[in-house]
Amino acid sequence: MSYTLGFSPCPNDTFLFDAWVNGKISTALPITTTLADVETLNQWALEARLDITKLSFPALFRNLNTYRLLRTGAALGNGVGPLLISRAPIEDLPESIREKRIVLPGKTTTANLLFTYAYPEATQKSYLVFSEIEDAVLQGQADLGVIIHENRFTYAQRGLHLVKDLGTHWETQTGCAVPLGCIALKRSMGERLAEQVTQCIQKSLKQAWDQLPTLPNYVKDNAQEMEESVMRQHIDLYVNAHTNELSEFDIESIQTLCRVYCQVEQIKQSGPALLF
Repeated sequence: MSYTLGFSPCPNDTFLFDAWVNGKISTALPITTTLADVETLNQWALEARLDITKLSFPALFRNLNTYRLLRTGAALGNGVGPLLISRAPIEDLPESIREKRIVLPGKTTTANLLFTYAYPEATQKSYLVFSEIEDAVLQGQADLGVIIHENRFTYAQRGLHLVKDLGTHWETQTGCAVPLGCIALKRSMGERLAEQVTQCIQKSLKQAWDQLPTLPNYVKDNAQEMEESVMRQHIDLYVNAHTNELSEFDIESIQTLCRVYCQVEQIKQSGPALLF
């Protein structure tokens, strides 16, 4: 039996899954792979389209009846959060942001949740694929943009200005790490398969780390026109010890984000979310 696996073409995901997808590790489960933007994967989760899938944490929270969190594969840490940027310098004041047009990388992304946490009164939001946000701000389609992934390494070169590091704001206010994305598995697939998938991901990650400083061709082939130096910055930032295995502190950080998600979405939460 082959299982369906979905993740993004971003370097952190292709680095993580290269060895599994391309048969570089033994005893791996057979998989059929789909690559898509994370917000597309978030929306597919509503249909339970994939057996194993990359998700933004808010998308996981929205679908906890269907999917469970795996203890490996997460993008989580300190100094990894999304950035709020502008075409011209502006003051980071609530009244300066409230009436501005904001473009974000998806309604169910952690970026949207962290922006809402920082600026709850800002309502003029629209959504684009993350790679289109810099251009939207530069061309005046929006006043401000929330950028993620490799764009945090390129926005200044394009003349854009940092308004707020939304991850730093979260860390300062909560004392938690920033949970960005995770790997989720259908709950119906059971504990034994969860353990097998976890082992496959960890073996795949170890193989990728052992290859460094060489980057897999799979990463380069899916990074389109991204410079290799940016790929390396991307991987260095988002693939870390938290990716290999979530700690108890990481889980507490995820639970805190879930509480904020429930507050924003006005969902009554009687206790800690059943993540696993």
